[in-house]
Amino acid sequence: MKNNIFKFLGGLFLISTLSCSDSEVLYQAIDFVFVGEYTQGLEGPAVDQNGNLYFVNPTHSGSVGKIDIEGKFDLFIEHLPEGSTANGIRFSEDQEMFLADYTGHNILSVDLETKVVTVFAHDSLLNQPNDLAICCNNRMYASDPNWKNSTGNIWKVENGVFELLDSKMGTTNGIEVSPDEKTLYVNESVQRKVWAFDIDSQGNISNKKLFHQFEDFGMDGMRCDQNGNLYITRHGKGTVVKLSSQGVLLKEIKLKGKKPSNIAFGGKDGRTAYITLQDRGYIESFRVEVPGRAFSVN
Repeated sequence: MKNNIFKFLGGLFLISTLSCSDSEVLYQAIDFVFVGEYTQGLEGPAVDQNGNLYFVNPTHSGSVGKIDIEGKFDLFIEHLPEGSTANGIRFSEDQEMFLADYTGHNILSVDLETKVVTVFAHDSLLNQPNDLAICCNNRMYASDPNWKNSTGNIWKVENGVFELLDSKMGTTNGIEVSPDEKTLYVNESVQRKVWAFDIDSQGNISNKKLFHQFEDFGMDGMRCDQNGNLYITRHGKGTVVKLSSQGVLLKEIKLKGKKPSNIAFGGKDGRTAYITLQDRGYIESFRVEVPGRAFSVN
């Protein structure tokens, strides 16, 4: 009799869980937080291990914004050092913040406690850099477009040193590492192509393969989920596309704004996608099934 009661209660719990899961609305964009009228440079969303969302240029060029877990927006850094303007943001394993400084040709490091900004890596040969991807050993990759010439580079960054990996790319923009850290994805905004490279044990790349190609509109930032699906912002089209790890288009999510610039995953379970928009004053969000690659439970 007791076993039957437990089976009955277990069944009720399962039904309740399934009902709750089934009722959740996925892939529907909503306004998350209003951050201001200056949005043309809004970029680089990234979430720290405490669930705080950071992004660049919310109120003016050279600023860094923060939205805490309660949804409160504040300026985290009012002014970066003179000559610096950030774009992409990434966090290391030990929660050091890295900024792609495209006007100073730097990767900047930010101490989250003191807000002290230092130069982690610099190379005057770079065009920018634009965006960053990071591995679990804190090795970074940087996209480096030359918008005037519709060309670009890929750099590896280790121990504060830039190393050029590929100088024969189109306009490199979004960049991401797969969950198993064996594949580097790089998109070209003007050429509308997404490329996949094999990553070896030293962090070098090879075996360049066309992963996906679009017929219209541009691309910007992109991120993987923990299953290896790749989410790409479609700048000008106002959507985010979800590609499988084989490059198959699985879904296209319509946003309210037309100029999404980048995407990050966060929330309590890592299943909330945050999107920066450059044509309206809001950061938008939508729910997904699988947590982002960079999400971890504290």
